[in-house]
Amino acid sequence: MTDWTGVRERVLALAEGPGSGRVFGSTGHGFALDAPLTAAEVADLEAWLGVELPGDYRSFLLRVGAGGAGPAYGVFPVRRVDPCGWRWIGDAPEEAEPGMAAELFPGGADPEAAVEILAGQPYMGDFDDLADFEAACEEWEERLADVQYDPRFTAGALCLCDEGCGLTAWLVVTGSERGRIWRDPRSDGNDLHPARDASGALLDFAGWYLGWLTAAESACGSEP
Repeated sequence: MTDWTGVRERVLALAEGPGSGRVFGSTGHGFALDAPLTAAEVADLEAWLGVELPGDYRSFLLRVGAGGAGPAYGVFPVRRVDPCGWRWIGDAPEEAEPGMAAELFPGGADPEAAVEILAGQPYMGDFDDLADFEAACEEWEERLADVQYDPRFTAGALCLCDEGCGLTAWLVVTGSERGRIWRDPRSDGNDLHPARDASGALLDFAGWYLGWLTAAESACGSEP
């Protein structure tokens, strides 16, 4: 179990530091945190998802907060939104759906899935009329997005963070990658891949979050 003792207080203290504005994304989350969830709420969330959350994220929800300040623009807060169930509040590419989170995480997209569509990208030189070219581009982009953002590629994972410019971070909750953070650069035309720290080690939720906190304290000139 991750020891989250004092972490909530450390995060909230950064809001008062003179260097808080030097932390990327801090203008968005302001180093604020939602209140922690109760044990009953976490149990209800897991029942709604149909899967047990990785231990470090589960204990984060219980000890630190349901979301808020964190890497990049923060950790999406998870809240009960009746009658829809639980929702992660933020600019996620798709919402977690009951059942999908419990499916086996496939480890990213099929690298060949978009090859045919990419080969058919429209080029302006092939069109006599600009309006026809723009319409073809719009239709092509829609077909590409349907392939790139097929929800099956992120089954078994939860989108937890907006990293800016369409990039996101996901927490895998099923399969061999359970507990790992995966980065999602599909908006740049690349595939999902595991997140790593500066040494190249794979990151779980605790390592991802606490690594951010240590770097944020350093940027602010704050001592933990």
